[in-house]
Amino acid sequence: MAAKASVTERAASAGVRVPEGELEGLRTTVRAAVLDQPVWDFHTHLYPPVFGTPLGGTSAAADPRGLMLWGVDELLTYHYLVAEVFRVVPARRLAYADFWRMTKREQADHVWKHLFVERSPISEACRGVITTLSRLGLDAPERDLEGYRRWFSEQDPDEQIDRVMELAGVTRITMTNAVFDDNERQRWLESPAAGSDGRFAGVLRFDPLVQDWPAAAERLAGWGYAVKAELDDACVAEARRFLREWIDRVAAIYCAVSLTPDFCFEGAGDRRTSSAVLARVVLPVLAERGLPFAMMIGAKRGLNPGLGDGGDGVGLADVASVGRLCAEFPQNRFFCTMLARENQHELCVVARKFGNLMPFGCWWFLNNPSLITEITRMRVELLGTSFIPQHSDARVLEQLIYKWEHSRELIADVLADKYADLASAGWRASDQEIRRDAGLFFQGNLARFLAN
Repeated sequence: MAAKASVTERAASAGVRVPEGELEGLRTTVRAAVLDQPVWDFHTHLYPPVFGTPLGGTSAAADPRGLMLWGVDELLTYHYLVAEVFRVVPARRLAYADFWRMTKREQADHVWKHLFVERSPISEACRGVITTLSRLGLDAPERDLEGYRRWFSEQDPDEQIDRVMELAGVTRITMTNAVFDDNERQRWLESPAAGSDGRFAGVLRFDPLVQDWPAAAERLAGWGYAVKAELDDACVAEARRFLREWIDRVAAIYCAVSLTPDFCFEGAGDRRTSSAVLARVVLPVLAERGLPFAMMIGAKRGLNPGLGDGGDGVGLADVASVGRLCAEFPQNRFFCTMLARENQHELCVVARKFGNLMPFGCWWFLNNPSLITEITRMRVELLGTSFIPQHSDARVLEQLIYKWEHSRELIADVLADKYADLASAGWRASDQEIRRDAGLFFQGNLARFLAN
């Protein structure tokens, strides 16, 4: 295979000679614009302290069922690392049930020993822990897990949010508020102040409503809504009432579902319950409220149930269904990300056809350097600046640090190449124009799509 031509060689072959010093200056400008750009994190699983925190810190009592996850033990027991450690110590040596019976501290000790001490932590998930500890000022090379624990135990969780956001360059965090999760739902009902932290924006998530309407209808009926498995007009009206009430309670800036690879929408005549719920309940309410609908498509649920949250797999999804939704509901706006690498090109092509579709992020198994680079490069080439390149999907507060640092570096490299290509074609973007474009990627595209 021939070696990839350098930017200078490509410029020369195009008949435009860009001085090497100018290209280096351009690359420096692009990197500075990206690395310094404040971020509105589009999708996370993070919460403020009012939702409870398992780690008490200096000023809060520990809450075993708290939703605000933070600290080194949570970092080490993130489901990416749980799945990884079972490759090193497989279930035939340590049964899944025995691992889950361990305390959080014991689980973290197990992961630390097998993924960080007895071998080099070179996977992306492991490297992320090291980046995070280092940026917090903790001496990662010392391998002092007990010392890290002591430091975290001395921190105030509310102040830790500010510290992490500053280090990550994040100005606002978008939550994922799962109304069908009993723990979270009860916290919203019991605490009117749950959504009052200005650092966090709410998003109403209701996977069962679309994925399993009969089960969702049974839950809604138990909560006082007059619904049943048959989706007649009266049932539709009650389901819409449920959505409106919870959109208001959460102060949702958009609504979201995660969909399995077999999700399909055939169009107006599709009689499947999932399609009917979307067409008759969800999308009319969102159009009425002017809120976008986010779809995260492609996770095969429970491929290995023993791994808990880490047990989901990936499958090819039907991108054509996304196009049909965009075409048949032009009054609605759709965010979409897909889990399979093989779906990314078709999703970009569909996005070229519909201005009401916004691709976003590199989700879960795609959140690795080689794939972030590949997907971002393809999106720029097909969509220009009109997409959201990344979201953190963080479940543990401190993950914001490494997920944004690593992603910024990769996105900066892609954009530097693209501005150099543009210069070789005869168009030199100014520093101000480059900063403007970086602002679109990290905040502006999201803000505009929410507002339109």
